[in-house]
Amino acid sequence: MNIMKMMKQAQQLQAGLAATQEKLASQTVTAEAAAGKVKVTATCDGSVTEIIIDPAVIDPSDAEFLQDLILKTVNDAINKGRETAAAEMKKLTGGLNLPPGFGI
Repeated sequence: MNIMKMMKQAQQLQAGLAATQEKLASQTVTAEAAAGKVKVTATCDGSVTEIIIDPAVIDPSDAEFLQDLILKTVNDAINKGRETAAAEMKKLTGGLNLPPGFGI
């Protein structure tokens, strides 16, 4: 196998990974709970960018319910982002099972 060809392919893959990571940092996903009364938007790199809460679900005597809704929805949004990121990386690497943080 030609070492120069392999190095060129590795450089191309590295450039593609950097571009994909940049794209994922700006791509957003949204998760909803309570029939859309709680919405969380996050980037595909894991940053929560927005939380919207309909006042109808705010019950001062049951703060725990709202806390649980928010926690569930934040986790759903982050998981959607991770799934999107994994799908994008899989497209780029052609299904190679690279270990997390492989860094190419």
